[in-house]
Amino acid sequence: MQVVRLKGETNCQKTSASNVGEKVMIEWFDDLALGMRFKGAESVITREDIKRFATEFDPQPYHLDEAAAERTPLKGLAASGWHTAAIAMRLVVEVRPFGPHPLLGLGVDDLRWLAPVRPGDALRLEGEVIELIPSKTKPHGIARVKWTVFNQHGDPVYTFTPIAIVPRRPA
Repeated sequence: MQVVRLKGETNCQKTSASNVGEKVMIEWFDDLALGMRFKGAESVITREDIKRFATEFDPQPYHLDEAAAERTPLKGLAASGWHTAAIAMRLVVEVRPFGPHPLLGLGVDDLRWLAPVRPGDALRLEGEVIELIPSKTKPHGIARVKWTVFNQHGDPVYTFTPIAIVPRRPA
């Protein structure tokens, strides 16, 4: 099953063997299904973006100084992992995987930085619903979506799996 939502869209393409191309609206926990997929827009990272974020939040040589960065294990200027995480969060918010509901979480599992993000990289986001747990006592459920950020070459650079609280459809 696949759901494709690009920036600004509220309807999704849902694909499975039985309903290829069906449009669906994700509004509630009850609208989600295991295997649903989301795709986000692209974000291009500039040298200035990397240095601006690092100056304020992660002032280390491999994020700020190109000559110094060449002498590190990263072998060149690279975005802070936290910068990559912030970009990924923005892309998730734009995808709106839970429709009109805000993203509210209990934590994040399996956060991994897989490769450096460099100036000029074009990052895109994909996610897949991997777990759905309806609450027996509360008006919501827990949804886990595994998100992966890819660069312009299709290489994964970052993954994370938030534990989201999603409202259930009112009875």
